[in-house]
Amino acid sequence: MKAILSILFISVIIFTGCNSSTEFVDVSKIEYEGKVYNVVQIGNQFWLKENLDVGTMIDRREDMSDNGVIEKYYYDNDSSYSDTYGGLYTWGEAMQYSDTEGAQGICPCSWHIPTYADLEELQAAVNYNSNAIKSIGEGSGNGAGTDATGFSLFLAGYRYPGSGSSNVAGRFTVLWSSTEFNALRAYRLSVTDYDSMFSLYITNKDIGYSVRCIKD
Repeated sequence: MKAILSILFISVIIFTGCNSSTEFVDVSKIEYEGKVYNVVQIGNQFWLKENLDVGTMIDRREDMSDNGVIEKYYYDNDSSYSDTYGGLYTWGEAMQYSDTEGAQGICPCSWHIPTYADLEELQAAVNYNSNAIKSIGEGSGNGAGTDATGFSLFLAGYRYPGSGSSNVAGRFTVLWSSTEFNALRAYRLSVTDYDSMFSLYITNKDIGYSVRCIKD
């Protein structure tokens, strides 16, 4: 496995089609825009183990826009959540205003925003039991995280458009896909604190959700 990972991360270094700052750390880590991310293999997929936290924080009451600057929200406008929850992004910002399925978006070079199919494969790899990707201590009862995969997902909540209010941290989280439903909606994967189910469905693009990147 280390040999496979080494090949993967060497490809990150020599890849020349991206301008984002990605550096090899060791066989299980990359550094991207000044932050180190761990990598976990689940089935045949390689995922960043932490929610993405890249860009410049803006106030939760402001709207993200296609202005050439990656912008992020923090839950409840509190930067102390960054290490645990990472940033929250609208679909457009996460995709860097592309509508191409599998786009790199705000992910590191040779990584991308997961597609609907990527998320289906993740679900199947854990036998449709979301507890296997939740961090230990997240959820309770039938929804208690076991982190059996090392995916270490925290229930990061979301940022609601308009008022910019932040909600349900510790109870619910959503990961964006890069698969569009229509001009206003895209697919997302959500898990909750109270059961082991996944929900892979559509949601409005202007809600601020978490981003996990998957290797190309």
